[in-house]
Amino acid sequence: MSLAESICDSIGVPLGRCLVRDFPNGETFAKIEENVRGEDVYVVQSTSPPVNQNMMELFIICDALRRASASRITAVMPFYGYARQDRKDQPRVPISAKLVANLLVAAGCNRVLTMDLHAQQIQGFFDIPVDHLYAAPVMYDYLKKMDLGDLVVVSPDVGGIKMAHGYSQMLHAGLAIVAKRRMSDTEVETVSVIGNVNGKTVLLVDDLTETAGTLVTAAKLLRRRRAKRILACVSHSVLNDQGVKRLRKSNIDELITTDSVPRPQFKGVKVTTLSVAALLGEAIQRIHTNSSVTSLFEFEGVRIG
Repeated sequence: MSLAESICDSIGVPLGRCLVRDFPNGETFAKIEENVRGEDVYVVQSTSPPVNQNMMELFIICDALRRASASRITAVMPFYGYARQDRKDQPRVPISAKLVANLLVAAGCNRVLTMDLHAQQIQGFFDIPVDHLYAAPVMYDYLKKMDLGDLVVVSPDVGGIKMAHGYSQMLHAGLAIVAKRRMSDTEVETVSVIGNVNGKTVLLVDDLTETAGTLVTAAKLLRRRRAKRILACVSHSVLNDQGVKRLRKSNIDELITTDSVPRPQFKGVKVTTLSVAALLGEAIQRIHTNSSVTSLFEFEGVRIG
């Protein structure tokens, strides 16, 4: 709700009225409390934990809007839940990211606005337009005010090389990669560092952290390789208790993230939370007026994803 209010403040429109509550048996009920007939409607819902509850709220609200004759329904999903289940990496498993795409369309969505997808190919799961933004411009505005010195951008795994390369170009910095081996859903083993980090400020870049295993193990190895200062720049910090505990004991000096997911405050970790409300608000305005959104996909001449 706070992100939706901030988006409304940034574009100067009031927040729409919608009642959402649960029945005693746990079912979700939603009612649109104003006339939306013929209107261009944007539903802001980050599908962070509790993921299933938030997903069902989004589907039900979209269905209510469709039955109330809204002309266009755009699901604004700063964080896209189930994004990590985007392929069959073992026998007899679902592709849940595709299932979520199908359910959004079935619920009545005409368009999706999201940010820093875990895998860009998820856009191809939809037969409706998808606008995929990046938090990089917001991160850059903060980072450029810091004294970063001799900076190296590091991808904490091979899959994040493209994003890390984009950040390195944007910040005119070096690039390094941490090779890792995943032992389980919560345990990660780092293997080696490709690149020189000795005596340098390191910026770990990732789209998502939950248990912080990847970040913490990468930071430990980078410290052993004599990195002077370690920062972590993560678009979506869906931190659980285990992740917070790991960060408190880690070599990470500062975690820089966004308000794409609602998150309680916790002590013992230096966390800087940047707002993406203005970025999302600008995209909503351009979509509403049928203007180009392309310039929001690129920044400083660089496409991050």
